[in-house]
Amino acid sequence: MDACLVRGTKMAAIEIVDLCSDDEGENVSKAASSAKKQNVAKHQRPQTQTQTHYSAVQVSDKSSSARSTSHSYSSAMEQELLHVQDTLFSPSISRNFWKAGNNDSALASKLTTFQNAENYLHVHPSFLHSNATSHKWAFGAIAELLDNAVDETQNGATFVLVDKIFNPKDGSPALLIQDDGGGMDPQAMLQCMSFGFSDKSKIAIGQYGNGFKTGSMRLGADVIVFSCHMNNMILTRSIGLLSYTFLMQKLFDRIVIPMVNYKFDPSTGCLQILNDKEYFRSNLSILLRWSPYISEAELLKQFDDIGNHGTKIIIFNLWFNDDGNLELDFDSDPEDICIAGHIKKIDTIPSWKIVNEEHIGNRFHYSLRAYFSILYLGIPESFRIILRGQVVKLHNIADDLKYTEFILYKPHSGDSEEGIVVTTIGFVKEAPEVNVRGFNVYHKNRLILPFWKVVNYSRSRGRGVVGILRADYLEPTHNKQDFERSSLFQKLGVRLKEMTWEYWDCHCHLIGYQESKVSHCASAASLNKRKTHGSIDLQKMKRKAVEENVTVAGCDQNVLINASPTDQTIDPEVMKLMKVNKKLLQQCLEYEKAEEELNLKVMQLRNQIEEAHRVYDTLLAKAQPHELW
Repeated sequence: MDACLVRGTKMAAIEIVDLCSDDEGENVSKAASSAKKQNVAKHQRPQTQTQTHYSAVQVSDKSSSARSTSHSYSSAMEQELLHVQDTLFSPSISRNFWKAGNNDSALASKLTTFQNAENYLHVHPSFLHSNATSHKWAFGAIAELLDNAVDETQNGATFVLVDKIFNPKDGSPALLIQDDGGGMDPQAMLQCMSFGFSDKSKIAIGQYGNGFKTGSMRLGADVIVFSCHMNNMILTRSIGLLSYTFLMQKLFDRIVIPMVNYKFDPSTGCLQILNDKEYFRSNLSILLRWSPYISEAELLKQFDDIGNHGTKIIIFNLWFNDDGNLELDFDSDPEDICIAGHIKKIDTIPSWKIVNEEHIGNRFHYSLRAYFSILYLGIPESFRIILRGQVVKLHNIADDLKYTEFILYKPHSGDSEEGIVVTTIGFVKEAPEVNVRGFNVYHKNRLILPFWKVVNYSRSRGRGVVGILRADYLEPTHNKQDFERSSLFQKLGVRLKEMTWEYWDCHCHLIGYQESKVSHCASAASLNKRKTHGSIDLQKMKRKAVEENVTVAGCDQNVLINASPTDQTIDPEVMKLMKVNKKLLQQCLEYEKAEEELNLKVMQLRNQIEEAHRVYDTLLAKAQPHELW
């Protein structure tokens, strides 16, 4: 970025900042005073540039919301921290994620603590690792970061880019995730790096304020974030570093976040530093030593392709697997990211082997492109997920089914009804050759449980039966790879198990299996179950669809019900229910078309506003040429 730098502009007083509790009160000040008396003289030495590398981390003390996890400390604490940083250094951490949390007890005993600060609570750097272990699967961690970009569609985001880049310091691979959403101002950047902050709306995917930390730390030891934000015509540029390597090798006993912030003037191309000069220099020094970039100019160049708003996340020092290879495989497919060594081999007859291995129900385990394609039921038409230079084509699993049915389910908690869920169920088109089965459960259009096997499949019963549903009434776990084990979740599992056996017993003959002796009894029981859980009254279902927001997973695709003559002869009640669902499907399509038109109008208005801003900047630059100099 070709920009001049204006130095010396100060924010409020800024000193060492780390993530800790709110309960320190006066004890911190007392601890600081005591630490100063006992340690400054003891550890004093000539002030070298090496010492200033780790002297401070910035944050504005005007942020009341940020105060709950971030605090400023006196120069005494800073001096004590400097001494420890200069005298202690841990051996390199393991590059295997599951071994990186095994800290040497002898080294841990050397960690610094402030004297007389018994009530001072803080978050130890090892928590970054233990917090990330919630992600057993690397793709689940990437999905957390993708969710943040998708949520930015509410702020006008039109794309998220996921790609491999190289660390310019050592040439090692790094993971890039970039979007053109609203970006983050300095306060929002600090909250992103902290724990538990979330100001997202109820319709957003993310809710807990923990996804960035768990996702990034699960993928690599270190992450650097660049963000551009515009608010009331004020443009800011922020850089933050969350480095497990830095914190563990320097034996910190708390999480320290180096950040630098700038104000950008588009009319002159100048960057104005938003920090006290001394603390800016020390934060920048940390960034240059521990990030992939060796100069401030290289750091600022990362803003060139972001524009006035957006965020760029670079995860480096990626983790290795047990074989000593990178966990993320960038080489097997130049248009994909795979999990090394996780290609699933299917044990089946030779003629069915290829079709099984290539089915999306198996490929999503190791192919990020396959996983991304089914991760969301729907995203705005204007938004694109770009993986390694190629747009990801969304794939609705409902389009892969044949002999499709829609089954109504009304979850209850006590005496109250939690909503209405319609489950799309059928055989995969390749059945019986493909042995894929299970239910894909979405929450707010985001896949939580892919191909959830709700029954203990024995022999061939249940082979090829797949379902899709939205369960917005359930609460996902923090890693968004499962649901909380509530009574509602347990009841759903029981009902889906019943659906599987009901569907199989009624339709297995359609894919070449012989009807069992109990199939006729099962068909009768199936009809009774459908009558109990789902009304077949046409007018009533129409009213429910409109008034109670029926969630029909897969209804945004052309999933048509094609019943064979056999179906009509065997189960007329099922055929009647299919006709009702056809009409509900048409209503869904009409609503979604109206939504797309509204989204298009919103995008047009946003573009007009941005154009007006550009014209304003140009006119302002022309009107005040002398004042700028």
